[in-house]
Amino acid sequence: MFHHLNGSVTDLEPGLAVIECGGVGFAVNTTAYTLGQLHRGESARLYICEQVREDAFDLYGFATAGERRCFEMLISVSGVGPKVAIAILSSNTPERVCAAIMSDDERVLTSAPGVGKRLAQRIILELKDKIQKQSGGLAPTDMGVAMPAASGGEQTKLSDLMSALTVLGYSRAECAAAVKGLDLDTMSLEDAIRAALRGMMK
Repeated sequence: MFHHLNGSVTDLEPGLAVIECGGVGFAVNTTAYTLGQLHRGESARLYICEQVREDAFDLYGFATAGERRCFEMLISVSGVGPKVAIAILSSNTPERVCAAIMSDDERVLTSAPGVGKRLAQRIILELKDKIQKQSGGLAPTDMGVAMPAASGGEQTKLSDLMSALTVLGYSRAECAAAVKGLDLDTMSLEDAIRAALRGMMK
């Protein structure tokens, strides 16, 4: 089982990168975002998800572990195959996809080729509950985050924010530290996710 590939980028094509490791070139399907991070002749690490069928053994690679987790989450939905998941993540960042799911914004998902309204609604329906369960279903106070005099809407946004960060691979402690000090009253969920991620990268 592949976890990641670490090697030299020998070729780049639309939707595909070739990573050479130990003299072997691995053809890796990937997103527009990840392709934008790669350069021929330079070394790179891609986080890998394998897809094995009777007639094929395909590798899908991503610049970040969070992008890979989002891909794996998407392909768990009935009717969403790897090509559709790649299309969604080529049109949107993982943060925007998670924010769209948590806020029921199907327009973000339908911006990807091959994703119609029904499929977008199915993705939201199946994954919103899954994301909340993966975060442990904790309220903000359960994670040591307090919002004095916060409205119900702000509390909901905070819970959704922490759920999204958790599914992107961050621990509960990291999530709790990242959301402190954010002015959620003036931020969209997507902007809050980005701000929290920036804070964790400092």
